[in-house]
Amino acid sequence: MHQLPEVSRTRTTSLSASTRKTLLGGSAGGAVVVDPSNPKRVLVRKLVLVAEDQPEMVLDLTTQLDTLKDKPFTIKEGISYRIRIEFHVQREIVTGLKYIQRSYRKGIAVDKMTHMVGSYAPKEEIQSYTTPMEDAPSGLIARGHYTVKSLFTDDDGNEHLKWEWSFDIKKDWN
Repeated sequence: MHQLPEVSRTRTTSLSASTRKTLLGGSAGGAVVVDPSNPKRVLVRKLVLVAEDQPEMVLDLTTQLDTLKDKPFTIKEGISYRIRIEFHVQREIVTGLKYIQRSYRKGIAVDKMTHMVGSYAPKEEIQSYTTPMEDAPSGLIARGHYTVKSLFTDDDGNEHLKWEWSFDIKKDWN
């Protein structure tokens, strides 16, 4: 019973790069380039907070990233939410995309999430990844201001985008 994952892992890692590219729909010729002035393979565009019965809250990641932490989202305590990340992949296939998020309250780390996003071929259309449902903390002690350090990276250790943002947990949406 324990050998099946090992066999699967061996088969996955033994695939040649060209085979993986073919499986993902990529090829060596005709690379898609969305932004010729940007040499990166992954262009992260937006982070969207999606909560039931609420309008989507959008962080535009194409603007001045150093100002994002000064414009916090307000999140109602105890609600369920998802985070959607929208991005372009250009030039060549990117494998093992990961979204890592560390949350801090008063300078102390309170949460770390790592989501395996997957592997993507270049496309002119925006691509996205949505996290599983998460529950915001609730209660008097949980209310307050949080700072988040986010990183979009891959298996090769490429930092596609690193940014900070913030949110406030309140008793209500206002």
